[in-house]
Amino acid sequence: MSSIAVLIDHDRGVPSGGALEALTAARTLATDLDAAVAAVVLGDSELFETHGASLVAICASYGAAVVHRGRNALLADYGPDAWGAALAAFVEGSQPAAVVAAGTDRGAEAMAQLAARTDLPLVANCVNVVPANDPWEITRIQWGGSLLEDVTLASSLPLLTIAPHSVGAEPCEGDPIDAVVADFSPDLGTEVERTLVRDRVTLTEGITLSTSPVVVSGGRGVGSAEGFAPLEELAELLGGRVGCSRAVTNNGWRNHADQVGQTGTRIAPEIYIACGISGAIQHWVGAMGSKNILAVNIDPEANMVTKAGYAVIADLHEVVPAISDEIRRRRDRRSS
Repeated sequence: MSSIAVLIDHDRGVPSGGALEALTAARTLATDLDAAVAAVVLGDSELFETHGASLVAICASYGAAVVHRGRNALLADYGPDAWGAALAAFVEGSQPAAVVAAGTDRGAEAMAQLAARTDLPLVANCVNVVPANDPWEITRIQWGGSLLEDVTLASSLPLLTIAPHSVGAEPCEGDPIDAVVADFSPDLGTEVERTLVRDRVTLTEGITLSTSPVVVSGGRGVGSAEGFAPLEELAELLGGRVGCSRAVTNNGWRNHADQVGQTGTRIAPEIYIACGISGAIQHWVGAMGSKNILAVNIDPEANMVTKAGYAVIADLHEVVPAISDEIRRRRDRRSS
């Protein structure tokens, strides 16, 4: 049986959320093509000794019938050249029907490497794929999310990346299947060492802006760096993170790492609370993956208000502290 191969984007044995989204998307493709889902995990012997069982179990729970483990000392950590070369070796040996990856930084880099090495076209940031014998019909994101483009792909081996948060990561229903483990040892030249992770600096610990279930963001309407204090308080009460718009970082009120948007972080929380944010298209691109959006703004015609599922037309400096007070009041009542 042919297979839809999914590159598992992982960080030292921990799969990214995007990899699970890609596996979920691949299950639909596999059903349409009467194919199996095959996961491709790259690492060295030490990584597989430590994380091999958990990686196989996770991939199986998201539908992978086979887990191909590419083992080489040069795959001990991430490197786009090494991952691309290993993928090319896998493709040559296994002949999958298609190769899919998450549209993350790592997924995009590795798939671009694979496309260059195989001289095949790559369609990036796909949100919908209708496979056919020839050609495939695909909708993908362009211009940072402000445009949806319909394309057709005629290729001996379709190569795709799935746009972040365009598919919800859903494990298979029922008991997970027992995935078959197939190891391969790609022959990698020393030239792939030119791009390898050598060191790391911890920027944040715990939940991040991109993984937080709740994000409370402020825009120009917050008024100052000090004006973010009530937003910080609300985010802490809700177990979330604070974000901001580009106008805020331009004014120097918060670090660029907190920026939500096309040139910042793309988020997909359970709820996004946008306070004093007009909602320019660049910001909307980063926030549109949110499951629910609550806009707090004095302007009922603001773009963020019109796009939000819920809105409070009022001064954020009054609304945000009132929400925090009510949360504390209800918690105190339950504990008494």
